[in-house]
Amino acid sequence: MPKLSDTMTEGTLVAWKKKKGDQVSAGEVLAEIETDKATMEWESPEDGTLTEIYVQEGGKVNVGDKIAFIGGEGEEAPKQEAPAQKKEPEAAKEKKPQPEAEKAAPAEAQLKETAPPQQEPVPTAVSGAWDKATEEKPQPRGEQREGARVKASPVARRIAAELGVDLSILKGTGPDGRITETDVRAAAKTVAAGPMKSQAEAPAPVKPGESARIQLSGMRKIIAQRLVESLGPVPHFYLTIDINAGPLMEAREELKSAGEGADAAKITVNDFVLKAAVMAAVKVPRVNATFDNDAIVQYADVDLGVAVAIEDGLLTPVVRAAQDKTLREISALAKDLAHRARNKRMKPEEFQGGTFTVSNLGGMGIDSFSAVINPPQGFILAVGKITKIPVIDDCDQIVVGHRMSITMSCDHRVIDGALGAEYLKELRHLLENPALLLV
Repeated sequence: MPKLSDTMTEGTLVAWKKKKGDQVSAGEVLAEIETDKATMEWESPEDGTLTEIYVQEGGKVNVGDKIAFIGGEGEEAPKQEAPAQKKEPEAAKEKKPQPEAEKAAPAEAQLKETAPPQQEPVPTAVSGAWDKATEEKPQPRGEQREGARVKASPVARRIAAELGVDLSILKGTGPDGRITETDVRAAAKTVAAGPMKSQAEAPAPVKPGESARIQLSGMRKIIAQRLVESLGPVPHFYLTIDINAGPLMEAREELKSAGEGADAAKITVNDFVLKAAVMAAVKVPRVNATFDNDAIVQYADVDLGVAVAIEDGLLTPVVRAAQDKTLREISALAKDLAHRARNKRMKPEEFQGGTFTVSNLGGMGIDSFSAVINPPQGFILAVGKITKIPVIDDCDQIVVGHRMSITMSCDHRVIDGALGAEYLKELRHLLENPALLLV
């Protein structure tokens, strides 16, 4: 399992794009993997034949665990029961034969069995999770919790609890018949298909007034975790300004007049906002910083995060060294990153890091909002839609004006109110004079 993000510790094998026995080339899409941030297409690291697949679709394993074997010409895959290198000491302990007392009294030996190791070797198979021949009554919870009668890894127990699978009716495919996470997931799929009826297939209870309970994906779990990490420890405060978007709309119309096929016609209002946000950070460099325990770290480059809504949450691709890029370059890069983010074609380094983020919900009809900072960044900009409202012009006449609301969420440990106001003042000046963004 590759490490596809800086915080990734485990991944879910969503789908295989190749099957056992297929020839694969380096750079060819091999599988879809769900990380803690997004579902991504994973490319083959080398040429060869996909000789073995150790993890079936839906399986979740730790980073570094075996998921497949790509062999050269005539090369055979190692035996599946061989565990990953980092787990050899634990696996060896599991495979050691028990003393003769176990043969005489297997039930007593199982009762005295110690807690299983933290990590589970790659299973030898994913089928045969149900043991119809040895099906027996579910054991009391106390016995299962102590591991007295059911051999299962900690991860398998946790997944079983989440999916409602009864471990007592499963046959393990791990060492010494131990139940693995793959066994549990295979059992859950079998139950969903309806070949067997048991208490394990019962869905989570729905409370009065609820229509369903939807299991969180890995991405939704990490989003929830990150929000708690942000709003809890990070002291937020908010600054909001209204931009006179009339000049911005005029500039946009002038660029559109170049024709639909021209690159300039593809530049959007959001592109102007992104470019202005970068230039303002160059003018006020102290906001391009993060809090690091006993210091504030100020960055040399402006690495701009662009929030992109995808099917299962939010992703923030990063435009690197944005201060060195023109409006047209930022526009093209932002569109390309957003397109690939929605189509699961991003590389891990393309959504890691970022010194601050811009989130624009104006296209979805939102007038204004406050965004949550993405740690360890120092601030995030929340951009609303451009609206027509009555305004008083320089001649004290009521006329139709265009206004856009922008809210800056600041980490108070890094940015004080005066510093944030200085940044927003520069941002307003740039957006109300869009010609400055073209030079």
